[in-house]
Amino acid sequence: MSDTEHAEHGHRDGGDAVVRAFTAAGADYLFCSSGSEWAPVWESLARHHRDGQPCPRYLDLTHETVAVGMATGYGLVMRRPQGVLLHAAPGLLQGSMAIHGALLAGVPVVVTSSESATYGDGPGKDPGGQWYRNLSIVGGPHGVAGPFTKWSTEASSVHTLPTMITRAAELSRRAPAGPAYLNIPLEILLEEWDGREAKPIAAPGTTHSSPEEVDPVARLIREAANPVIVTETAGREAGGFEALTAFAEAWNIPVVEPDSAVCGNFPRTHPLHAGSDIGPWMDTADLILLVNCRAPFYPPSRRPSKARIVVIDEVPQRPHVVYQVLFADRYLEGNVAHTLRQLTKRAKDLDEAAVTVRRRAQEERHAAESAAIAGAETKASAQVEGIDPVLVAATLRGLLDGRDGIVVDETITHSRIVKRHLQVSAPDSYFYVQGGLGQGIAVALGVKLAARERPVVLTIGDGAFVYNPVVPSYDASHAFELPLLIVVFNNRVYKSMNLNHRRFYPEGAAAETGEWLGTDLHRLPRLAAFAEPFGMHTETVDAPEALGPALERALKAVTEGTTAVVDVLVTR
Repeated sequence: MSDTEHAEHGHRDGGDAVVRAFTAAGADYLFCSSGSEWAPVWESLARHHRDGQPCPRYLDLTHETVAVGMATGYGLVMRRPQGVLLHAAPGLLQGSMAIHGALLAGVPVVVTSSESATYGDGPGKDPGGQWYRNLSIVGGPHGVAGPFTKWSTEASSVHTLPTMITRAAELSRRAPAGPAYLNIPLEILLEEWDGREAKPIAAPGTTHSSPEEVDPVARLIREAANPVIVTETAGREAGGFEALTAFAEAWNIPVVEPDSAVCGNFPRTHPLHAGSDIGPWMDTADLILLVNCRAPFYPPSRRPSKARIVVIDEVPQRPHVVYQVLFADRYLEGNVAHTLRQLTKRAKDLDEAAVTVRRRAQEERHAAESAAIAGAETKASAQVEGIDPVLVAATLRGLLDGRDGIVVDETITHSRIVKRHLQVSAPDSYFYVQGGLGQGIAVALGVKLAARERPVVLTIGDGAFVYNPVVPSYDASHAFELPLLIVVFNNRVYKSMNLNHRRFYPEGAAAETGEWLGTDLHRLPRLAAFAEPFGMHTETVDAPEALGPALERALKAVTEGTTAVVDVLVTR
């Protein structure tokens, strides 16, 4: 039957089923790293565009990490699943690190790729010999995807395909949110579809902790003399940042964001912000409230000496975490924002004397931390030779002040400095890239796609930078008009690896001879230069007095619509 005849009879193929299903799932975008299986989807999109029919916007991308990373960044802001199209098992494997990153970050996304079911020995269109010779994998790609997704399976019929896709979207969005994978064989994409569409999906319902569960916890808080809140990802929940702030203020409880925090959860400038170290409370706290905190103690067996522990988390035992220790005495497993609001309403009849004591203690801690931050910045500013990374973070903070910026961070040895000195104080303004290094530019591009009106800054180490698919990322930035400010903290070394070598073998052969392997990055060319073929703004800075003007010029270029890369040669 010809394409015209198909149109007259209302018949389409599996490509149409895919497009219609992602439309029903509410996807804004399809992020595609091209593969030969997706011709049916491309043809369907062309028909939708020609006929003025609604469908997700399509982005042609040139690397799997870029496709998945952009979907992740977009989902960090929008909190809704998008579609990703990869190529067969090899494309899935290439994108697997970024898919695992989405799992760790709790980002909903539906990832698809294909295989052949007939290898050219079946009726109908020839899938091509590449599937028989090179692309297939024993057990199918859905078997490969299982360990780094929350749900993975194969679509076995074109007639169930639309609902399989919407089901994947529904599953990916529910707690714990994360990527779902669907293997769609090419023969199913080419098969005639009867037009039975999936119903548009509804927003998930919410869960609530019952009053019978919340009231005893409120009593514990009321009776505690020295409580503390510890959180890693409260800010990932819709309304979580605001709910945690109101809760801490109502009960006057300090908030610790450990180094494992992956987003902004509480205003860093708030008097109740108690830094990143839970250590001071391990022997003194009588109540620890773990709010969306998957790994609060390290080593995991390090147990608080006397505190009772309440875990406030919709899914406290993360199914994708291999080993997890919480020492929980009580759980509140309703939606985190709802649970915090319920506890805030119960902040009554407080022991004012106890509250005054802990308020004064926290005021002293906060004042000491503020003074330490100011002292570190003064010292960094006074440094004549070379640029201290503290100066970079502090300068960025001043540059972004009042601009409603978003920082995506893929530094390692400098991550504490970035968090401490940027002082993020608004929701959805800081995201730390999860999983393996090499995704930061793509995640930042996805964040920018979701928040075009806000300046997006990527802070990244030189080691992480070279792990990124730089050329495909810059191509996406240029093609889809997604300008970023990329600031490279360049110490010319894989510092974390070098530190581990020194820590494990302090008096070893390398310490004796100076032969530090696996860490030297001095041989790399000028990192900013990779952006020049794309017409992007580039700066390389090695003097303190040049840093501020360079960053100002770079941000001006971003405001005018082009990505800017500032390679800062830092001293440590």
